[in-house]
Amino acid sequence: MIRKHSATLHGHRTSFSLEDAFWAELKVIAASRSMPLAALISEIDDNRPAGSNLSSALRLHVLAWAKAGGSDEKSKT
Repeated sequence: MIRKHSATLHGHRTSFSLEDAFWAELKVIAASRSMPLAALISEIDDNRPAGSNLSSALRLHVLAWAKAGGSDEKSKT
């Protein structure tokens, strides 16, 4: 199921839609890096290509992390 989520990025509220599985994996990634989920989302947002969608960037980050075997080395966007 796709759910709307909200985050504050650089002082501005934004919302994005993610499937529950992607949301759960973002939490796992943040925990594995010992960082708050909001900080991870902000990092992904800061590194996404101009004009790209935040929801898509979050999904692609999770995919890259999973393809790297749960390692953050190849998933940095």
